[in-house]
Amino acid sequence: MEKQIYLGNLFAIYGELFTEKQQEYFKDYYFNNLTLSEMSENYNVTRNAIHKSMKDTEEKLLFYENTLHIYEKNKKILNLIEDEKLKEKIEEIL
Repeated sequence: MEKQIYLGNLFAIYGELFTEKQQEYFKDYYFNNLTLSEMSENYNVTRNAIHKSMKDTEEKLLFYENTLHIYEKNKKILNLIEDEKLKEKIEEIL
C-alpha cells in the first residue's frame, strides 16, 4: 500500500511527462483499481502489453525522482512548516 501511495504522489508530480496512454493506464490501475485483465479488455491490448507499460512507467517515475528529488524536497519543506493552515495551502500548490 505504501508503494502505491508513493507512486501516486510521484505521478502527481511527474505524470505530465508521460504519454496520454501511459497516463490512462496508470490512472486506471492505481486510482480506479482496475486489474490488468480489465484494462486489457478495455483497451483491446494484451495483458502483457499493459503490464510492460505499467512497469516502464513505474521505473521512469522512480528514475525522475531519484534524479530530480522534487517529492523529497517538497516533503522536507512541509516538515519545516509548523503553521497548519499555511502547510495546507502549500500542499495545495505543490
